[in-house]
Amino acid sequence: MTQLIVLPHVELCPDGAVIEAKPGVSICDSLLQNGIDIEHACEKSCACTTCHVVVREGFGTLAPAEETEEDLLDKAWGLEPTSRLSCQALVGEASLVIDIPKYTINMVSEGKH
Repeated sequence: MTQLIVLPHVELCPDGAVIEAKPGVSICDSLLQNGIDIEHACEKSCACTTCHVVVREGFGTLAPAEETEEDLLDKAWGLEPTSRLSCQALVGEASLVIDIPKYTINMVSEGKH
């Protein structure tokens, strides 16, 4: 099991969390399995940016993002060089420090579909 350290997020994880994640499972699924209800409006199909996270530590240990993910990340709120869509980034053997941005852009919930 790999340790994921989730930094505090006002709504989803106010005190932060340290969770155990199975290698090969997406960051999104790992968070959801541990009670951190990260938004995933497209049901994890790499069609939105609502599951955007910033990997503060361990980014270099993740497999590179595919082109589709890279294209979507350009639309994410608060994009940083170590941003990933958590539905696409698979946990490896190295610990990760995850920061869930305060905001997401959800075209469906904002009535822009």
